[in-house]
Amino acid sequence: MGRWLDGRGRLVVHGERDGFTVPLELATSYRARTKGLLGRDSVDGALLLSPAGSVHTFRMRFPIDVAYLDRHLRVIAVRTMKPGRLGLPRLRSRHVLEAEAGVMEGWGVRVGVRVEIVVE
Repeated sequence: MGRWLDGRGRLVVHGERDGFTVPLELATSYRARTKGLLGRDSVDGALLLSPAGSVHTFRMRFPIDVAYLDRHLRVIAVRTMKPGRLGLPRLRSRHVLEAEAGVMEGWGVRVGVRVEIVVE
């Protein structure tokens, strides 16, 4: 798998909606991970923070869904977070997916599902 670089790609969800694809933004540098979704009013698809074990929503403008992924890109937890919250660190989390609140359920992102990152 290696390390990804900041940029764009696609998130492929392997689960009950096998092969469901979502636009993805990759934030892998310290600067990109620190900025995340701050200052935005929405997100097109999802944002992958890597490496990451926890997130916060201080100074965010909208609630988000957060999926914690292990090193094999398997979902270990999914939470919806309102602005101004601090997420608990997940022990086995290596990556975090963020998206607008409510969308991950429709994509089939839930505990146990594996996702794939396709870099463009």
